[in-house]
Amino acid sequence: MTRHIVGTTDEIGPGQRKIVEIDGRSIGVFNVGGHYYALRNRCPHAGARLCDGVLTGLVTSSTPGEYTYLRGGEILRCPWHGWEFDIATGRSWFDPARTRVRAYEATVEPADADLSDAGYRPGPYSAERYDVEVHRQFVVVHV
Repeated sequence: MTRHIVGTTDEIGPGQRKIVEIDGRSIGVFNVGGHYYALRNRCPHAGARLCDGVLTGLVTSSTPGEYTYLRGGEILRCPWHGWEFDIATGRSWFDPARTRVRAYEATVEPADADLSDAGYRPGPYSAERYDVEVHRQFVVVHV
């Protein structure tokens, strides 16, 4: 299994998501209550960008008129047709045995961990830069 750094915990705060490209795959990374989850950003039904959907929960009822809201923020609803998937496992809510979206392991690792295999190279970094001016709607780069 190959590791890929997708950001810092500051970039994906509680209740937020970040969509990244890894090895040609679009993947949504979610922070739900401090736990990080990653799902393939493609609905198996019709190919929608699944990770653009709403995060919701489940409503249960033991008797008419009494409702309980469970697992807030753990169910991802497809923006096109409303198919729902468990964010932790990728299993669909309506047919968990047969319909699912690919779920990937997401971990939080300390800043001093060896992440060289995940593409991290410690700085300092430097970039070549050039002064840029705007003259009458022309952008001029001075080399």
